[in-house]
Amino acid sequence: MLITRIALKNWRNFEEIDVRLRETVYLIGPNASGKSNFLDALRFLRDIATPSGGGLQKAIADRKGVTKIKSLVARNYPAVGIFVELSESADDKEPLWRYTLEFTAETAGHRRNVITNESVWHREQGELLKRPDSNDDNDKELLTQTALENTFTNSKFRDISKFLDSITYMHLVPQLLRHPELSTPTDADTDPFGQRFLERVANANDKTRDLYLKKMEDALNLAVPQLKELTFVRDELGRPHLEAKYSHWRARGACQREDQFSDGTLRLIGLLWCLLEGHSPLLLEEPELSLNDAIVERIPLLIDKLQRKRMQQVFMTTHSYSLLENPGIDGRNVLILEPGTEGTQVRGITEDEAILIKSGLSIAEVLLPKTRPESAEKITLS
Repeated sequence: MLITRIALKNWRNFEEIDVRLRETVYLIGPNASGKSNFLDALRFLRDIATPSGGGLQKAIADRKGVTKIKSLVARNYPAVGIFVELSESADDKEPLWRYTLEFTAETAGHRRNVITNESVWHREQGELLKRPDSNDDNDKELLTQTALENTFTNSKFRDISKFLDSITYMHLVPQLLRHPELSTPTDADTDPFGQRFLERVANANDKTRDLYLKKMEDALNLAVPQLKELTFVRDELGRPHLEAKYSHWRARGACQREDQFSDGTLRLIGLLWCLLEGHSPLLLEEPELSLNDAIVERIPLLIDKLQRKRMQQVFMTTHSYSLLENPGIDGRNVLILEPGTEGTQVRGITEDEAILIKSGLSIAEVLLPKTRPESAEKITLS
C-alpha cells in the first residue's frame, strides 16, 4: 500500500493542510518551514500503531505533550488532527482505506490526552469505526487509547495498524553508530538515528544479509576510494561489526571497522541498507548529508530502480541542488513548503512551474530559488 493523501490540522507548523502523495515525495522548503514536522506526523502514526510502542499516550509524551504538538497559530479549533488515505496505487481513483484521528488535552480534571474523533473507512465495507461511540460514553477512559493500538477493537482494520507500524525512519548519525555507549539506549524497532543499526544488520538472516552487503559493496566500490570488500563480522565478545577491506600498498590490503569509516561512508551504508531492506514507507531526512555531489545525484535513480522491482514509498526532505537537478524526477512528486504568519502551507507544482520543467529545466532550477530566504545575503556577524 501507499499513503496517497495526508491532511493535518493544528500539527506543529501546519494550521491546516491537505495534500496528495505519490510513490516518492520530495519535501523542499526554507529552514524551519516544517519538513521534519511533516515526516513526524507519519512517525506519530507509526508510534501509535507499534504493538510495543506505548500507543497514543507515549507518542504524545515523547513529543512533550499536546501543547508542544499543537500549532502556535491554532485558534478556535483545539484538537490536533491527522487524516490519511491508503491506496494500492498512487493513481487509484478511490483509496482502499481512510483513517482519521483527532485528539486534545483536557483543560480540567485529570487533564488527560483524549481522542475527540477517530474513524476508519474501507472502500468496500464503508465506515467501520466512528468514535466517540456508546462504549466511550460509558467509559471515558477508553478515549485515552486509539483503536489502532487496541487488538480487541482493530480486527476489521488491522491491516492499517500493520502498515503504519512498518514505517521506517532513518537519519543515521555516524557518531551514535560509532559510540552507542555514549547515548541513551533506543528501541531497536524504532531506532531513528542508527544507534543500533549494526543490530539491525545482525538480525537479518544470513542469506539476506550477505546478498544486501554484496549489492552495497558493488555500490561502495564506485563511491568510496579503495574500498574493495564489505563484510559482517563479530568480535571476540560476539558484538556485530561491519568490516571493509581497502586496497593498499600491502599485498593483502588493510581492514577497517565502522568506527573508522568516514561519516559519508556510514551514511551511505545506512541509506543503501534501508533501500534494499524495505517494502514499507521510508522516511529520510536530507540523505545528501556528508555525501559527494556525484553520489547525491544518483539517489533518485537508486530509488526509482528499486521501486520498479517492488512498491516502496519514500519520503525525503532535501536542500540539495545536486539531488533535485536529476532530470528523472517527476514534478508531481515534489511538495513545496511555504511558511507564513498563519503557519506553513504545502503545495505541489503549479501549471507554470510544470511547463518550465517540461521545457527542460530541472526541479532544482525551477523550485529551489523559491525556497531561498529573502535576505540570506544580509546574514553577517559583524
